[in-house]
Amino acid sequence: MMQTHYVNTIPQFLYRRMSDYSNNINRVILRNQSTKATKEKTASSVYRTMNIFDRKAKILQKERAAQSEDYHLSEYIKEEVGWRTADRVFDIKRLFTNAVELGAGRGYVSRHFLPDSVESVTLCDSSQTHLDKAIVGDGVKFKKVVVDEENFEFPANSVDLLVSSLALHWVNDLPGCFDRVMKCLKPDGVFVACVFGGDTLMELRQALQLAETERLGGVHPHISPFTRIRDIGGLLNAAGFTLQTVDVDTMTIWYPSLWHVVGDVRALGEANAAFNRPLRLDRASLFAAAAVYDEMYGKEIPDRKTRGVPATFQIINFLGWKPDPTQPKPMERGTGELSLKDLHKIDEIIKDTKKIELTEDDKK
Repeated sequence: MMQTHYVNTIPQFLYRRMSDYSNNINRVILRNQSTKATKEKTASSVYRTMNIFDRKAKILQKERAAQSEDYHLSEYIKEEVGWRTADRVFDIKRLFTNAVELGAGRGYVSRHFLPDSVESVTLCDSSQTHLDKAIVGDGVKFKKVVVDEENFEFPANSVDLLVSSLALHWVNDLPGCFDRVMKCLKPDGVFVACVFGGDTLMELRQALQLAETERLGGVHPHISPFTRIRDIGGLLNAAGFTLQTVDVDTMTIWYPSLWHVVGDVRALGEANAAFNRPLRLDRASLFAAAAVYDEMYGKEIPDRKTRGVPATFQIINFLGWKPDPTQPKPMERGTGELSLKDLHKIDEIIKDTKKIELTEDDKK
């Protein structure tokens, strides 16, 4: 009987190649796993930076506006919004030992701070003249630093409150800005800010577009683009903020004419600073825009016995906290005791009510 012998027909050099290939695959897998383990999610990794604004031009505009003797006559919008932002800080019952106001201007938020709410604040702005004129609340320690809002740097985990009022809408690298805020905040630190939204000056934008379409057969970007609401929420989430809040305020201010709207915007240092902005506005188109503005939106104001036009300012307010183990967390799925389908029985469900005595701190 013949005995069968099986002969290995695969050459030895192929075994070596297959072994080397397998080792390389294993190294790639281990390297990828290590990279995924160490890489942190940031806003910069989710959103790309868009170079839209000429930061040098914006700094010059702000400095020129701050040096004007009549500047205080046009800063009513920033004063009102600054007070509203400070009021949001007061709602947080905590003493902040180290606060920062980014894009402080003349201290529109810090001027309202009280020692029992904020112990010390650092005012940061790209305009030295603004900082020289800045006001801070009585009894609050402060220092002033000239800093570009797009390239600021504070030690990690050193700030427990960072506020910004109507300054970040001129920042190109907004994802990087949110990441830097997250880095400098202490655990359980809070970021409170607001920016102009997309509907800001919509009446002026439409009047200019209609006038230039009729006169020139096309339009120019005379008003800078603004941030959209959903982008703010996405940036907060991508940067890692928790307990996020985003809401919108709308302010409508009445002016005698388009000329007064444009004059106040320029006097405030909020003129267009986009790279693609036109060098000048055609005079005939500007007169036509003033007529369109008045025809579309103008009306008689009985209280003043005169005619005026509205200008809308959309304010996006947002708040986010740096993660901390002490913060409240959502309950796990499936732990609810009531179903939404029983919502119509709410009166029966809450029959067994309990009275809770309020303490003096609760009544404050």
